[in-house]
Amino acid sequence: MIRAGIRAILEMTPGFEVVAEAGDGREAVELAREHRPDVAVLDVRMPRLDGLSATRELRRALPGTAVVILTTFGEDEYIVRALDGGATGFLLKSGDPRELLTGIRAAADGAAYLSPKVARRVIERLGRTAPHQDTATAAEQVAALTAREREVLALVGAGLSNAEIGRRLHLVEGTVKAHVSAILTGLGVRNRVQAAVLAHKAGIVTEN
Repeated sequence: MIRAGIRAILEMTPGFEVVAEAGDGREAVELAREHRPDVAVLDVRMPRLDGLSATRELRRALPGTAVVILTTFGEDEYIVRALDGGATGFLLKSGDPRELLTGIRAAADGAAYLSPKVARRVIERLGRTAPHQDTATAAEQVAALTAREREVLALVGAGLSNAEIGRRLHLVEGTVKAHVSAILTGLGVRNRVQAAVLAHKAGIVTEN
């Protein structure tokens, strides 16, 4: 039912094309290898191969395919693990359909997207598993960035792509990429998702 609902939403929206639908994680990987989609949407819990394992396989085999993970409130611990697997989007199954579209668009554009509710749960989870990385520490790390880098980081946390950030801040995309690279280095994180989590934890992300 969830797959049917997602497919219906995407097929009714201009700019989206559903190229395949899988019944389990192993089939999802095989179909992705065949069709090479821009984005693969995976549930955390799937038969034969779970979403975390499927994410790792997809990212190794198809680095050009972004992965968006669907989760429930009870599965926030999996989201932290999925960060290391290379997922770039995290959405709630029960979320607003517009959020689904936003998250998939962001992933296709190379951006990270955390559903606001998911972001809060991830931050809480990170706080329990890494208590030294508290809100104050995150704020201190972010404060060490330049004013422009903090502006860019806030928009990364809001799920905007480099092109969207450029339009918002009146910068060319190459300049945004340079800022993002400097931000990742300055914060000591490996990817945009981890930077987005830190932005949320520091409290600099506002509603679009």
